[in-house]
Amino acid sequence: MPVPTNPPNAAWSVAAHPDLTTTPYPVGVLLLHGFTGSPASIRPWGEFLGTKGYAVDVPLLPGHGTRWEDLNETTWRDWYAVAEASLDRLLAANRSVVVGGLSVGAALALMLAGNRGKDVAGVISINVSVDNKDPRRFVLPLLKRITPSFPGIVDDIKKPGQTELGYDRLPLHAAHSVVDFYRTLQPLLPQVTQPLLMLCSTEDHVADPGSHRKVLESVSSLDVTEKMLPNSYHVATLDNDAPTIFEESAGFVHAVTHAQHPE
Repeated sequence: MPVPTNPPNAAWSVAAHPDLTTTPYPVGVLLLHGFTGSPASIRPWGEFLGTKGYAVDVPLLPGHGTRWEDLNETTWRDWYAVAEASLDRLLAANRSVVVGGLSVGAALALMLAGNRGKDVAGVISINVSVDNKDPRRFVLPLLKRITPSFPGIVDDIKKPGQTELGYDRLPLHAAHSVVDFYRTLQPLLPQVTQPLLMLCSTEDHVADPGSHRKVLESVSSLDVTEKMLPNSYHVATLDNDAPTIFEESAGFVHAVTHAQHPE
């Protein structure tokens, strides 16, 4: 059987088609997958926004989409560097860019918003992860020297037959880096001033339940829309509420980019 030229767990992108929108200039959307996940978890989301005429970039974060062992060779700074490079590519070809993500991908999007200011027109957050209350986090520096991984949670999806093509192991060196990422990100959250769309599943077996509220309490955004997803688990972009996510996102991108450039 021939190998697909662009498998679902690979990076994916599409150029803008302003003729499909009511916006006379190109608009880009950067979408970021979560820790131990892959672009497969958010590609349908990106494809939907692409049909609306938006440029979409779904990068593959370093260490993902291959073997879990590869993730242990990376840190959050590697993932953020790829996210920032993707933002720069979109900015070079589009007048406005909205950033969004799932889980740790949403946290990376918030860091971009905090660090890059007016380069980011708005942020879409789905089941964000910005904190970890697991008591094992305190001993991760020791645990990662004893064992390279723990069993992980993959495909936390209520809808049958869906897969994010992620890792079923939690690489501990990388997990320790995630804890460091949270410590770095949290003080930056007040620098987030852009419009914010926050979507959160009512039942999530992966993200810390306090993360969503922590973001809402920490950011300085004046335009915040919060919507609950009652029929999905963590990977909501592949779950029963995915149509809601797609439509809400398209409306949000349209609204914030028109507000940024009303002409």
